[in-house]
Amino acid sequence: MYDDGERGRFVLDLPDPDAALALAGEAETTLHRLEALTGASMVLRGLQLVITGGPTQIERAAAVVELVRPIWQDGQSVSPVDLQSALGALNTGRGDDHAAMGEQVLAKSQKGNLLRPRTLRQKKYVDAMERHDLTFALGPAGTGKTFLATVLAVRMLTERKVERLILTRPAVEAGERLGFLPGDLQQKVDPYLRPLYDALHSLLGAEKTTVLLEKGVIEVAPLAYMRGRTLSDAFVILDEAQNTTPAQMRMVLTRLGERSRMVVTGDITQVDLPATVQSGLVEASQVLEGVEGVAVCRLTAADVVRHPLVQRVVEAYARRDERKTPKVQRR
Repeated sequence: MYDDGERGRFVLDLPDPDAALALAGEAETTLHRLEALTGASMVLRGLQLVITGGPTQIERAAAVVELVRPIWQDGQSVSPVDLQSALGALNTGRGDDHAAMGEQVLAKSQKGNLLRPRTLRQKKYVDAMERHDLTFALGPAGTGKTFLATVLAVRMLTERKVERLILTRPAVEAGERLGFLPGDLQQKVDPYLRPLYDALHSLLGAEKTTVLLEKGVIEVAPLAYMRGRTLSDAFVILDEAQNTTPAQMRMVLTRLGERSRMVVTGDITQVDLPATVQSGLVEASQVLEGVEGVAVCRLTAADVVRHPLVQRVVEAYARRDERKTPKVQRR
């Protein structure tokens, strides 16, 4: 850094053109976002990133760039979520934790993207799944609850730590609409299970996913199919669990067999059950929190990793819900 009155300059040498492009973003949009977040000015000159501004601005900008180094150094695009997460870690004195998170590669997608936790709460969630036989993940849409669970499940299957994957979710509207859909029961519930298929396709590819489904190594089924079974040597994911009743939740939790683990995900702000019916996810997360072998992770709007607008939508509805007095309290 070279001081020039109240302003200074810091020059960072980048390893190769791919890293430079990944850090800058298309039309240098990533650098522009970083400028807006830190107040520093950033210019890419060949393989040199030049940061100018006041001492504090330069220090913050350089620190954020360093925290996201594992991403751009591998030629991976740096998203707004990555920048915001790194800056949040700096603001809370958790820069070292964030740096460790950047080194935690879970898998590689079919498109070649390295898959990591993107926020510190996501890292805590991944660590919980690795250490506990039963993990609950509560949070709004877009926080990676289902996708991260599927990533870990596929990795454990690949490493032969489990023999099969079982992905399930309730079909809340089954009593009303499924009768109008063509096909047998499996075909009727497939639309409700599509998000689980999408996650598998992004990790394994459509062809390999189909083969594993045909062999029974991966099973994607409605929650009703779980009754009476013992799920051994399996990684079980119960998705959209906010729409289970207490009885359904108790049923699926007691299916867990030897050498198995289960992840239960859901958004308690999007319960589609009748107003008089309590969500099994709400009850179970309260009853089982603190029980040995059980982890309860709560993600927030700050962990949304979809389009940046999704985070703002979630936050807007959360503010509305805080102001609104519910007409019916769920018991």
